[in-house]
Amino acid sequence: MKHPEFSRPMPGYKKTLLAAALALGGIGAALAQDPHAGHAHGHGHQAAPAAPATMQGMDHSQMQGMDPQEIQTMDSTGAPPQGAAPAMDHGDMKMQGGSAPPDARDPHAYSGGYQLGVGRYALGDKRQLVMADEHLFASVLVDRLEWAHANGSNAAAYEAQAWFGNSFDKLVLKAEGEASGGRLHEARTELLWGHAVASYWDTQLGLRNDAGSGRPARNWLAFGVQGLAPYWFEVDATAYVGTSGRTALRLSAEYELLLTQRLILQPRIEANLYGKNDPEAGIGSGLSNGTVGLRLRYEFSRQFAPYIGVERYQTFGNTADMIRTAGGKSGETRFVAGVRVWF
Repeated sequence: MKHPEFSRPMPGYKKTLLAAALALGGIGAALAQDPHAGHAHGHGHQAAPAAPATMQGMDHSQMQGMDPQEIQTMDSTGAPPQGAAPAMDHGDMKMQGGSAPPDARDPHAYSGGYQLGVGRYALGDKRQLVMADEHLFASVLVDRLEWAHANGSNAAAYEAQAWFGNSFDKLVLKAEGEASGGRLHEARTELLWGHAVASYWDTQLGLRNDAGSGRPARNWLAFGVQGLAPYWFEVDATAYVGTSGRTALRLSAEYELLLTQRLILQPRIEANLYGKNDPEAGIGSGLSNGTVGLRLRYEFSRQFAPYIGVERYQTFGNTADMIRTAGGKSGETRFVAGVRVWF
């Protein structure tokens, strides 16, 4: 049996009030559950709607080995926990190497049957890569092998240099002399150890021996430098210390002027100085002697070049006085012809 009051229809304004009351009640319940819901962290931001308790279609039986707390977090947020990586199928990963493909070129197809380290041409177990400065080289240069003609005298002269070693250290042999009438009148021989100190300069340390017919032998300790000066001047400067307090200094320089690629003009100058008189050897103190020459050579090859030239030989000071006292000439002009050979 219906009560008469409830069987009558509800006025419109009462329905509106009832709907508003129910809405306010729902908002109050939500605020009671989340005390921070009413505090906005920024202007214009609204609270995100609550996610469903459980994502549709998710099978929790596949989450083997996952922490229950992570599962609860996933259920509440609808997303996997932060840092979780998708499952990786290691069977799809392929490592480098392995067998070559069928269409790969045969590495021995063009070797002619030879294999590295096998057969008569095997190189052995030693290190094969050798740098240029590790090789040993040798050189022999006969810079002057000539016949000299002067007024009333003829003589043969030579100047040579040989070395063996590498780019930094060399064993050097220098020889210079003059012979006439079948006798060696004067000879200078030096055995030196050369060491590179710059790109174009070597220091040299060793021994010098002077010998000759009719003169006493002299031995010296030698120290000098040899190299290529700026503007392509070849310079050789050596100091000597001998027995009985003897000292000496030898300086020489030359320049090669290329008139053509094969025709070369070579001026040359040399000077010898001594610290004390040596009458037995016919040497006086100070500037003893000097030579200035000019030679023109033609290089058929770098190894063989004949030449002609002229030079002036002059003695000075005490040396010139000793020679004039003995009835000799203090200087002379020579015409020369010879050959330059390089091995």
